[in-house]
Order: sequence, then structure tokens, then C-alpha cells
Amino acid sequence: MDDQVSTDEQVTAPFGNFPEVRRAVDAVAELAGPVAEALNQWDAELARSVRYVDTDPELADTAVFCAAYDVPVEASANCVVVAAKRGGETTLAAGVVLATTRLDVNKAVRGHLGARKASFAPMDTAVGESGMEYGGITPVGLPAFWPLLIDAAVAATPWVLIGSGRRRGKLILPGSALAALPGAQVLDGLAG
Repeated sequence: MDDQVSTDEQVTAPFGNFPEVRRAVDAVAELAGPVAEALNQWDAELARSVRYVDTDPELADTAVFCAAYDVPVEASANCVVVAAKRGGETTLAAGVVLATTRLDVNKAVRGHLGARKASFAPMDTAVGESGMEYGGITPVGLPAFWPLLIDAAVAATPWVLIGSGRRRGKLILPGSALAALPGAQVLDGLAG
């Protein structure tokens, strides 16, 4: 085999029907800046396990996406930015749950963060503070000081599909890799 041949040609997705699959480290130009930066800081072997699949941004919403690309909904996860308030201060955090469930903001997130009130962060705040596009926010590349709450079911999923930081394209990576992200806390009962 010629050493000049790119290994990108051999990369496959563990599920789905995608027109293009590459290692995410070979597709950094397609990722939001914070996501590309985070991948560059990861352990090289772990970073190379992350797949980037090129997708139509008009099909980014979970149900439509899963149907269009033949992705099992139980292998898809959502990342939600939450604003938790306590004593006049607001803390931003992220919750990651499987697409078959919903993030329990009112009990699980609020209780874990010790907040008086917790709610979904306003879109402008989520986009501005994450450096990512709405509809594509991913746990990879979020600010390291944010609490990152990952439902145990996500961490246990062999391969999970999440956003790429942009509406175009998605990442596929081992659920255990999400549990290794800075600030990550794997919790039972995060999803309702």
C-alpha cells in the first residue's frame, strides 16, 4: 500500500447512511472553532476515534435527521445548555441525554447544581457563550469550567451521534469518550 494514500478513505461510520465519513481531526475546517480546538487537545488515539459525517443542515433536527440518514434514534444524543440560578448568580452548564429521552432540568439538573432555579439557556446566550451554532451545540469544545452533565445511558452507548458545533455535519464517537471530556460528570437519572 502506498504511504501517500490517505487513511480517510477507510473510515466508516458504525451506523447510518452518510455520503461522506471522515475522521473529525481530518475535517477541522468543517467544525466550529471550539470543537476543532478541543479535538486538537485530546489524546491522539481518542481524537482519531471521532468521526465527522457531512449532512444537510436543513435535516439537523433529530427525528428528521435519523429518518433521512438511517440512524437509530437510540444512538443519537442531544446537548442542552442550561442556565442555573442561585443567589443572584447564573451558572451555565450542559446536559447530554439520548434523543429518546429529555433532560430533567427541573429536578435532576437543578438539584445536582444546587440551584434555586434552572431552565434552558436563551438561544443567544447558548450560542454566544459556546461559540457554536444553534442546533449544532455539542459537548466537545464547551468551556471547561462549565459543569458537563452526561446521562449514564449516553456514556454507556458504544457509538453516539452528537452535533459538530455547526448545523451542518455531526460527530460520531464512543459514549465513553464524552465521559472523558473536561468537567464531565456521568449521572444516573439525568434524563426523564
